Amino acid sequence: MKKSLLALAALGAFAGVAHAQSSVTLYGIIDEGFNINTNAGGKHLYNLSSGVMQGSRWGLRGTEDLGGGLKAIFVLENGFDVNTGKLGQGGLEFGRQAYVGLSSPYGTVTLGRQYDSVVDFVGPLEVGDQWGGYIAAHPGDLDNFNNAYRVNNAIKFTSADYAGLKFGALYSLGGVSGDFSRNQIFSFGAGYNNGPLVLGVGYLNVRNPNVSFFGNSTSGTVSGTVSNVSSPVYSGYGSAHTYQVIGAGGAYTFGAATVGATYSNIKFYNLGSSYASAFAGQTATFNNAEVNFKYQLTPALLIGTAYDYTQGSKINGNSAAKYHQFSLGTDYFLSKRTDVYVIGVYQHASGDTVSSSGNSVVPAVAGINGLTASSNKNQLTARVGIRHKF
Repeated sequence: MKKSLLALAALGAFAGVAHAQSSVTLYGIIDEGFNINTNAGGKHLYNLSSGVMQGSRWGLRGTEDLGGGLKAIFVLENGFDVNTGKLGQGGLEFGRQAYVGLSSPYGTVTLGRQYDSVVDFVGPLEVGDQWGGYIAAHPGDLDNFNNAYRVNNAIKFTSADYAGLKFGALYSLGGVSGDFSRNQIFSFGAGYNNGPLVLGVGYLNVRNPNVSFFGNSTSGTVSGTVSNVSSPVYSGYGSAHTYQVIGAGGAYTFGAATVGATYSNIKFYNLGSSYASAFAGQTATFNNAEVNFKYQLTPALLIGTAYDYTQGSKINGNSAAKYHQFSLGTDYFLSKRTDVYVIGVYQHASGDTVSSSGNSVVPAVAGINGLTASSNKNQLTARVGIRHKF
């Protein structure tokens, strides 16, 4: 009897140690607020919306210590709409992130649905990823700095932190028999964060983006014959063979103030490759530049402002599309986990762009990211919101 009790006690102690070496964490964000859009297709729109400052979500994050500095890790992250309870990312259950991998003292390798290197290393330096939310992201989030699109079927490496320096790379397999390059995605980048200085660079290359990238946030059958981009800023370029982004950014903090800037070059190569376009064979280019500023008035209160400029290519001699965008916001933390905020964004468009069908040139209209586009060149939106983290 004594031996049996000793064996049970030893087994219980071992189980306790094994349990201590593994952990699963439930986490999430609930973001909700009231919006005013002065020009939603020509009409004023007043509504509630979810996930503007940060996408509303819940997730599971797990780790298991395998010994020798090696750990097994996983993340399953779901996006949802607070107002209706529906799934985000086109109805995908874990549409934000879903991956598993191994972590070591030298870095981490993960496999699944993940973020590209532009999102990881440059995205945090734009105002949309700070206090401005997705409405303050670059027009249409055309450079994906604000993470409008995730990468499916991805193998990803992220290095350890070497005195503030990190780097990483991602490769997504296209999964098409007999055509290794079709639908493939690759990305790489690096970042430096040490003291008051933060820097980031990133590169993203996507083959057949209309399906492999712009169309991968849906639970239904992805259309390959019409543009899967909703923003009027670049919906006319969905037929491109390749979508490429080169991005860089930096920020410097002195006292309570932080000044930052980002730059991106976006190209849509070989239009008409995915489906018919009147501009077949042409390449469209966008250049975007942002400067931003925030000031921590108190440990609980910050204010920020930003200006963003986007210029597109000339189309068959027509004037290039241009977008000027101004953002202003304030954020007050009621606690470590709950804050209230106010954001205002104004955008002015000029010049010409390609219609969503890809077959004609049309006047550019204002299209603040994530909102119903304007009926003309101007759009103004304001939001009052609350965010809670758990």
